Amino acid sequence: MHPALWISKTGLEAQTKDLAVISNNLANAGTVGFKKSRVAFEDLFYQNLRQPGADSSQDTRLPTGLQLGTGVRVVATQKIHTQGSIQTTDNQLDMAIQGNGFFQILLPDGTTGYTRAGNFTLDENGQIVTQGSGYPLQPAITIPQAATSMSVSVDGTVSVQEAGQSAPTNLGNIQLADFINPSGLQPIGDNLHLETGSSGAPVIGTPGLDGLGNVRGGQLETSNVSTVEELVAMIETQRTYETNAKVLSAVDQMLQFINQTL
Repeated sequence: MHPALWISKTGLEAQTKDLAVISNNLANAGTVGFKKSRVAFEDLFYQNLRQPGADSSQDTRLPTGLQLGTGVRVVATQKIHTQGSIQTTDNQLDMAIQGNGFFQILLPDGTTGYTRAGNFTLDENGQIVTQGSGYPLQPAITIPQAATSMSVSVDGTVSVQEAGQSAPTNLGNIQLADFINPSGLQPIGDNLHLETGSSGAPVIGTPGLDGLGNVRGGQLETSNVSTVEELVAMIETQRTYETNAKVLSAVDQMLQFINQTL
């Protein structure tokens, strides 16, 4: 079988995966705290038909070799953790992180998830939880029923104004977690990530200190997806896919010519 067929096949498969990543980025362009992904390609092993540097005579060496590539593959999808735009919502339970860090979320199995999505709400007990699945924010903060207003300071201090009281009540502090390699976190859906061996252990601290970002109450961080960039990447992927398909067509015509001629 002609080797170009298999090489083009790997190209088609790689571009199909790239298009899937681009489509997921575009689908989540409006998702709070979403971080776009990009595909990392890697060329496959080479058939070494002529070794560069080998002796061509008693006194000379080959300046170049003869290596035939065998295609391409997708080796990784990397999350790009750049800052998204900050949008003011005036919702007292909305929070945005300006800078590094993740909110800590307690999952049903007792593990901790990490998210940049700060669109929180309250459960039936007044505890701050995620809007999608109702997972509690950690450290746990419960808003009293008598609270008339709530505020979150840049250092994560949550305070409320209760009816009949002149001074606000401090309910606790939101702590952020940061990782040496955020791209190594494992996304699991629901705007959540899990710690892995590649991400490193979480470094937990007070917002605004030790390199952690500030918390902005009444605001949300939007997705960092640029629809223009993704559309350009989609066009490039489509053209690359078409080029690989044309190679398949060209090899097919060559084999057809041989079959008809011989």
